[in-house]
Amino acid sequence: MTTLVLRLAGPMQSWGESSRFSRRATEQSPTKSGVIGLLAAACGLRRTDPLEDLLSLTFGVRVDQPGRVERDFHTARTSDGAGAFPLTQRFYLTDAGFIAAVEGDDGLIAALDDALRHPAFPLYLGRRSCPPVGPVTLGLRDSPLWEALHAEPWQASLWWKRRQGMQVDLDLLVDAAAVPMGTVPERESEHHDAPMSFDPMLREYGWRTVAHGHVRVPNDEAVDTPAFGHDPMALLGGA
Repeated sequence: MTTLVLRLAGPMQSWGESSRFSRRATEQSPTKSGVIGLLAAACGLRRTDPLEDLLSLTFGVRVDQPGRVERDFHTARTSDGAGAFPLTQRFYLTDAGFIAAVEGDDGLIAALDDALRHPAFPLYLGRRSCPPVGPVTLGLRDSPLWEALHAEPWQASLWWKRRQGMQVDLDLLVDAAAVPMGTVPERESEHHDAPMSFDPMLREYGWRTVAHGHVRVPNDEAVDTPAFGHDPMALLGGA
């Protein structure tokens, strides 16, 4: 098995798992359905095309820069201005950066890497209004997904690194099947974001078990803040 490593970074991202009607929420990290959709777009698959090959992929993500959630009060009208669409609240992650990885058959992974370098359709981070910054693929790794996510260099922005300590714990979320035998995750959770069909007439998603952990990385860009030596009460003391 080979692992394809992705860098998902941009001014805005939005990864919906349970959004409904006028409230379009975002998860705190990329969903499996969102990343599979990105790969499908790169390969030129239509929404009605079968996803069999992509459904076999094992998925994981590392939170290199968590960003923050912003709300957009969204309004829209028809092209002639005569009608209005329902008002919606849409949530986005801003200034976030993630390392995602998919593991699978060697031939499939190599084809996905090539497709991301020459995408058939535009790539976006969860929503069409959220384009990525820089190349999405970081290339192939001849190691399991779990090892690849632990070994990949930290990809946060310099300004973010300078605000952190000398060592940083990055959140890790992977398919439970990717956890090596003998390794016990910190916890597990259930997510309804395993895509089965993107057909607009019959979108289907299944449940998957996600294992949570951390990756500790050194931070060479940490800024040492000297102890603040000013004592405002010193002037009240005796000579």
